[in-house]
Amino acid sequence: MPTTAARIALGLSLVIWIASGPIARGASPPAEEADATPPNIIFIMADDLGYGDLGSYGQETIPTPNLDRLAAEGTRFTQVYAGSTVCAPSRCVLMTGYHSGHARVRGNDRVPLLPDDVTVAEALKAAGYQTALVGKWGLGEPGSTGVPNKQGFDHFFGYLNQKHAHNYYPDHLWRQEERVEIPGNVIGPDEGVAVERVTYSHDLFAEEALGWVEQHRDGPFFLYLALTIPHANNEGSRATGDGMEVPDYGSFADKDWPDPMKGQAAMIARMDGDIGRLMATLDDLGIDDDTIIFFTSDNGPHREGGRDYSPDFFDSNGPLRGIKRDLYEGGIRVPMIVRWPGHVPAGAVSDQVWTFWDVPPTLAELAGSEAVAELPDDLDGISMVPALLGAEAAGREQEDHEFLYWEFHEGRASKQGARMGDWKGVRLSPDGPLELYDLANDLGETTDVSADHPKIVAAITQYLDTERTESEVWPLRYAGE
Repeated sequence: MPTTAARIALGLSLVIWIASGPIARGASPPAEEADATPPNIIFIMADDLGYGDLGSYGQETIPTPNLDRLAAEGTRFTQVYAGSTVCAPSRCVLMTGYHSGHARVRGNDRVPLLPDDVTVAEALKAAGYQTALVGKWGLGEPGSTGVPNKQGFDHFFGYLNQKHAHNYYPDHLWRQEERVEIPGNVIGPDEGVAVERVTYSHDLFAEEALGWVEQHRDGPFFLYLALTIPHANNEGSRATGDGMEVPDYGSFADKDWPDPMKGQAAMIARMDGDIGRLMATLDDLGIDDDTIIFFTSDNGPHREGGRDYSPDFFDSNGPLRGIKRDLYEGGIRVPMIVRWPGHVPAGAVSDQVWTFWDVPPTLAELAGSEAVAELPDDLDGISMVPALLGAEAAGREQEDHEFLYWEFHEGRASKQGARMGDWKGVRLSPDGPLELYDLANDLGETTDVSADHPKIVAAITQYLDTERTESEVWPLRYAGE
């Protein structure tokens, strides 16, 4: 394909931190018209896959040859952050470009997107893209304003809410806004646990994605493939002690491991194989070079697979502290692999710091000026096209965030976190002390150095106190209340 982001010239927009207020936010400024067709975009997101669960990120037990090949043929990013440490808010951040202090959805309650929310799918549609979501949504219940087909997606097949998505053998899924019965699966007395298991939802998603890509091979298209692997069936974990539902354990069946760990490995291997099939399909259709692929996870690894399940078994968070529901690195730092032959450097490793709220302006710039113009001008995200393609191809140097922000509302008190350069601050209650970590020298966040750096603590604290907007649905809760 002749088009590259080198033909898209953007002016620089500065992110300025003001001591008495929030970051000045903004999407990338409008791009000049590209004179050829933009790339197809496939954004694949696993569910609860840890930073250390892929071979290219240090996994030594579970083979992931196709994802490792994706990394070898593209760029592997080592400092990319999810939108949140749990499902729904992370997906809201990804879709809308606002961090969790400004996003519509900041927790796992069933709060829908509203008509005035602008998603990246809507922006890409404005640039002529066909858009599809296959898998898990989590941002709008049936009949609400938040369903995918009312938020920019031409096509949807999957789960609407995150609890329903726990069950890999559901008795129904959703196609557009219609309920579709799934043959052979029967739900028993324990809600969300199938007593007759015939049809595995992940396999349906793999086939749906492949078929949709074949139908839209002429492009440009945007496929958001939101897989549920390797999330646990939480209800199954409580009912049977094993929530890692998978049709078979494959090559791990004879391992001397607890069954939930065999299931974890088999899930990841199954996903890896289907991503290999998708890559082969792009090649067979002759559109491999015309397609940019992103692969990531919505948050860190879980510990909800059952009685004998532990994320430590496969070292799923790698060198990082914490897991899902933590604002330490293990809960929010995620793998990110980007591949576009001839455009994104092959075999490269980048330490560029970026986040899910950067995805909408990044994809919009790749798609062209119509998409950029569709996005609100107060986004928290900035385009990462220079980090993907290089400064020369993008026509400018990569802009960096001065701060990153997260908030999380489960548990006794709301938690907040921020990153400023290599400094990471975590506050376990809005009225609590700030823990400070030097990520450059302490990636595992083992030593709180707040006492040694009062000025850094003051700057991050002031940022945490001023960056969020108030929300009736998501008020800050204090440990003392």
